[in-house]
Amino acid sequence: MDRYVSRRQVLGGALALPYVMTSVVRGDSASSNRLTMGAIGLGGQGMHNLKSFLTFDDVRVLAICDVDAGHLRQAKETVDAAYGNKDCAAYHDFREVLARRDIDTVLIATPDHWHAILAIEAAKAGKDIYCEKPISLTIAEGRAVADTMRRYGTVYQSGTQRRSIACFRFGVDIARSGMLGKLHTLHCYYHNGPTCPPQPVQPAPEGFDYDMWLGPAPLEPYTQRRCHGSFRWIYDYSGGQLTDLGAHFVDLAQWAYGDDLTSPTQYEGWAEFPKDGLFNTPVRFEVTATYPDGVKMILHDETEPGRGPRGNKFVGTDGWVSVDDTGKVTASSDAIMRKLSAGQRGYEFMEGHHRDFLQCVRTRARTIAPPEVAHRSTTTCHITNICLRLGRKLQWDPTAERFVNDSEANRMLARATRSPWRL
Repeated sequence: MDRYVSRRQVLGGALALPYVMTSVVRGDSASSNRLTMGAIGLGGQGMHNLKSFLTFDDVRVLAICDVDAGHLRQAKETVDAAYGNKDCAAYHDFREVLARRDIDTVLIATPDHWHAILAIEAAKAGKDIYCEKPISLTIAEGRAVADTMRRYGTVYQSGTQRRSIACFRFGVDIARSGMLGKLHTLHCYYHNGPTCPPQPVQPAPEGFDYDMWLGPAPLEPYTQRRCHGSFRWIYDYSGGQLTDLGAHFVDLAQWAYGDDLTSPTQYEGWAEFPKDGLFNTPVRFEVTATYPDGVKMILHDETEPGRGPRGNKFVGTDGWVSVDDTGKVTASSDAIMRKLSAGQRGYEFMEGHHRDFLQCVRTRARTIAPPEVAHRSTTTCHITNICLRLGRKLQWDPTAERFVNDSEANRMLARATRSPWRL
């Protein structure tokens, strides 16, 4: 039987933790060579992350947390099998994990609408953080996360693991090297978004805390396709392909552009939304986001004739380089391809990204996907969604982080949250 730990009375249903620690005030594990970890959110991507971290000898997973008893059971079995014991504690409430002084780091892999609140609470509790992308549900949340990580000195790694995959880094390095001449177009290619017909209202299954799953999101009746893997196609919890894949490919495009601490300033495009049913994020779309110097980032769905799988293509006056999500690199010249080493042709999934996080926790160095960078690339993703939902061109001020002369768009920088969940 799973070993569940009851909720401490001190939590009393309140969001705030009973104490605040900085990252240097830790339990016994901090003085040893092995880091400790708690994992929060153990669906598909959460389990991928967990299994990867379990392969490292210098980190020990002490606790896991999920609002779905089935996910929790599977995760506990996985951890216990990896370590050959039954020691991993299993929780339904993330606050129990954050309250443990013997945990150094947390893995956050919940649905998107929980990312910001969990990251901020984890930082206040003195934990270093590996958080799945996107960093936030809204632009205001992303700013709050980036500011909080800086304030507490938290080591934060966004789960944009393509930054640590050699083939994608090759494309970025070529774009930044000058071999393409003057960059003028950064392409980001996605899949189309799905649709879903109207769904029947159902009782939440036994062992699934649906109210906790909703958390800060609006109260809605349960139906199976609202939750777990399907949440990303519903605007209350995510932003569809534009934030799911966009968190990766916009991030790489900004990196290739040469300034990943800003955002494009003009946005225009079109989208087709589901006509009815449960899902309400774009199905087809194209958005052009333009930097002040005229460089364009174009976000495409999968209907462009002749293009390959999802990925990036960077185009300059003297050539282009493309990296797709199979790990395939193509380019406009043999001179570019001759620079591609054998080690840059593979597609290692997450190990390098996780190793970078653990190393940075030890050295207190900046991760390869730090919070300010993740916030800026995700801001571009959020702006594209706002542009498409409003159906008109927008102008953005990346310094003030506000839309220019557009009060309606500025009201979409943040969203109301359900009590008691606040940033």
